[in-house]
Amino acid sequence: MTATTFCLLAAILAATTGTLAAGAGDDGTTHLHLYIHETFSGANATAVHVTASPLGGNSTYGTLSVFDDELRQGSDAASQLVGRAQGITMQTDLQSSGVFSTLLTVVFTNGDYKGSTLVLNGRVDFGPDGKAAAERAVVGGTGRFRLARGYSLMSKFGATSSTAVLKLDLYVKTDV
Repeated sequence: MTATTFCLLAAILAATTGTLAAGAGDDGTTHLHLYIHETFSGANATAVHVTASPLGGNSTYGTLSVFDDELRQGSDAASQLVGRAQGITMQTDLQSSGVFSTLLTVVFTNGDYKGSTLVLNGRVDFGPDGKAAAERAVVGGTGRFRLARGYSLMSKFGATSSTAVLKLDLYVKTDV
C-alpha cells in the first residue's frame, strides 16, 4: 500500500467516523435533552388519576395515573414538538407519597428520530425537597433505538397548579 493510498483511506475513515458519531459521546452514547410538558386539569389534561388509594384517608399508596404528555425540544410551550411521553404512574411507596414507579414510552413523532421509541422503567424520587434528579433505566426501544439500553435523568423544571415541565436527559446506546 502506498503512502498516498494509506492517507486517502485514513481520511475516508476519519470522515465516516465523524459522521456516524454526530450527536454521540466517545463511547457511542447518544444524549438527548428534552422537556416533558404535562397538564393536570381542564379539557386538555394530559395526565389523569385512574384510581385513588384503596387505603382511604390521606394515603396515596396504590394510586394509579396515566399520562400522554407533550415532549418538546425546550421548556417553552411554543418550542418544537418532537413527540409524546406516554405511560403509567403507580404510587408504590408506603412511606412517601412523593415516590412512585413508572413505565414510560418516549414516542418520537417529529425530527431525526420520527417513528422511533424509547422505553423507560423505574422508580421516581425527587427527594424530600423535590429538587433531586430521578434516574430510570432505558430498557428498550424501536426504530433507530432498537435494542436500546441506558438511563435517563428527570428533574422538575417548572410547575403551576395545573401544569408541570420536566427536564428529561436520555443517555442511550444501541447495538444496531
